Amino acid sequence: MKADIHPEFFKDAVITCACGAEYQVGSTQKEANIAICAKCHPFFTGKQKYVDTEGRVDRFRRRYNLDQEQPAEAG
Repeated sequence: MKADIHPEFFKDAVITCACGAEYQVGSTQKEANIAICAKCHPFFTGKQKYVDTEGRVDRFRRRYNLDQEQPAEAG
């Protein structure tokens, strides 16, 4: 390896989440702040919401005055 071209590596870097959780990791930055982590992410907490996209289609049809979807003709 070439000398003096690599950033300094911190073995005890601290990552702080917005929820207050702190993780000690290895990084080239001494400290870092993140918005979401495994403790507060909905996927890991089981509080995940499923979005119903049917409303988007109805809104699109109303906006452009489209009739209900017509069946495709078999050819």
